[in-house]
Formats: sequence, structure tokens, C-alpha cells
Amino acid sequence: MSVAFIQDAVVMMFNFEESRLKDEIKKQGAKRVLIQLPEGLKADGPRLAVVVEEAGALAIVSSDPCYGACDLAFHDAESLGVDLVVHYGHSRMIPQGRIPTMYIEARAKINVNTAIMKAIPLLNHWKTVGLVTTVQHIQTLDTAKGLLHDQGKRAVIGRAGGRVKYDGQVIGCDYSSARAISGDVDGFLFIGGGKLHALGTALATAKPVVVADPFEKNAYSLNIEVQKLLKQRWASIFEARKAEKFGVLIGLKSGQKRVKEAIEIKEKLEKNGKKVTLLALREVTSEALMQFPNIDAFTNTTCPCVALYDTSFFLKPVLTLNETLVLLGAMSWEELYKKGLIIR
Repeated sequence: MSVAFIQDAVVMMFNFEESRLKDEIKKQGAKRVLIQLPEGLKADGPRLAVVVEEAGALAIVSSDPCYGACDLAFHDAESLGVDLVVHYGHSRMIPQGRIPTMYIEARAKINVNTAIMKAIPLLNHWKTVGLVTTVQHIQTLDTAKGLLHDQGKRAVIGRAGGRVKYDGQVIGCDYSSARAISGDVDGFLFIGGGKLHALGTALATAKPVVVADPFEKNAYSLNIEVQKLLKQRWASIFEARKAEKFGVLIGLKSGQKRVKEAIEIKEKLEKNGKKVTLLALREVTSEALMQFPNIDAFTNTTCPCVALYDTSFFLKPVLTLNETLVLLGAMSWEELYKKGLIIR
């Protein structure tokens, strides 16, 4: 399969809003534009660079990883002398920086009906279903609600809150729209590709989750994956109990910097006899943590997804803030999971 074919397929599936992009460049009078894309859309960077240059600006495509709207490349833009950042694939989360930022959500153009219909038999005896999705499919929730209604199900969409922009939207660090209705539903139907946000919904609500994947035109339950993940998290906490020296990780990315929380958990660990070092970094990787062989375990105050879903990549335990509280006896494991606090 050729690269050109793959790029054409991506263009067909997502709305890159090229006309709005050109209009914004002209409106801002931008001369140099930084294009920032998440991993799944990076292949379209060269084509979008041509669009930017057709509008009269110099285009630079960021090749670094981009994990969400919390990961805006402001520092890179400043060092490159950019006067407009174009951020693809996410809705606005953090306040406007010194450099104007244009968000293009890259809404999916793919039909979700087949996947939803395949999901309905998996909803068991649920009478009320919570609907959640990412920004790419947020426009499909009313359609999904109607399809479920036709099958005798009551569908509920939670109000936007926290860091999300739209009702029913979830992101890796914020499931407030799901939490808002978790007490009123029997389980959740997640519409979208991949498992990360669906697993996050399960962890944040302690409710069963079924995935309707419109890209694969398929549906499946996450019960087994959730139980496996919970066992891994408990094993990480248990392993970290033997640690004498902790590293507390502070994120340097624009939307992941939680210095206050890092200092507070450092003080709590020290009161419990642990030796603690604060570590600041942009990317939380196994290679980065291996540079500190004398540290036995880590508490991650950056994106919670790193600790939760990348467990197997790390040689030593990496806990979330609340998992560290379980370690210290300030919170029970049952409270952590049943109240959906594991992902905060």
C-alpha cells in the first residue's frame, strides 16, 4: 500500500478545514506558521504545509510527539519565530498563549451507524446507556442516541465540564462528562477508535464500557482489559511499597505542569520516611527514568495516561498521585477505584 494512498485515506476520513486555515493565516497576517499534529495525523503534515504556503506563509511542521491540547508547542514556536500555531486534532483546553493559536479539531467524516448497531447486542440488559466520545466524533452523539432509542435503550449524554469543551466529550485526563452521569447509567458506549479513552471512561466511572469503533466497523466489550489493567495498577502500588527513594515527576509541557501538587506529594512521602527528588521533564519515558538508577519508584504528576497505560514500558513502578496516596494509607484501593479517582 503506497504512502499516497494512506494519506488520501486520512484526508477522506477527517476534515482538515483547509479553507478556514487559509482565511485565518490571512486574517492574522501570519508570515511563519507552526503546524502541530497528533501521531495519527502527522503523515498529512507535508500536504498541510503546502496549504499554508499557498496562503502566503512559511510552514514548519512539528515532528515531536503531540499527546493532546495540553501539549501545545509554545516554546518551540517562540524559538522558531512563529506568529501562528495551528493545532490539529483537539479542542481548546488551555488559555491563549503569547502566540495566537488556531485549533482545528479534525472531525471524522466516517459513518458510525454500523459500529453502533454491532454494539447494541453487547449492551446486555442495560436500560440506560451513557454516551461518550472524543472530539473527532462528537457530532455523532445525537445520531447514536436516536439509534439506541429505536432499540429500546435510553441514552444519556453528560454535560461538559473540567477541561472538555463539548457535552459527552472525554480526553485522556478528564472524564467529567462521564462522571456527571455515572450514577444514572448502567454502562457506557464509547464511540471511536482505540482503547485509551474507553479504558479511561471505565476507570473514571467504575462502570462497564462497550466500544463502537467506526474505523473497524466493529464493537467489543472492555471488561477483560479493565480487569487486567486494575491488576497491573495494584501490582505497581504493591511493588512501590518497598521503595525507599522516590522521584516525583513534574511535567514541563504547557498543560501538564502541576508544581503545587508535586511539592505536596513530596512532603507527604517525606513525612512517611521516604527520600524524594523532584524531577522535571518534557517526555516521561523509560529511558529518561533509567538515568536515575538509585531511585526505586516514581510518582507522576504529568499526564495520568503515562502511568496507567504504559506500565509495561517502565522497569520501576510509576504511580499516579492518588495511587501514591493509597501507598501511604491516605486512601483505600476500593475508594480509589469505586469513586473513579484512579485517573486523576
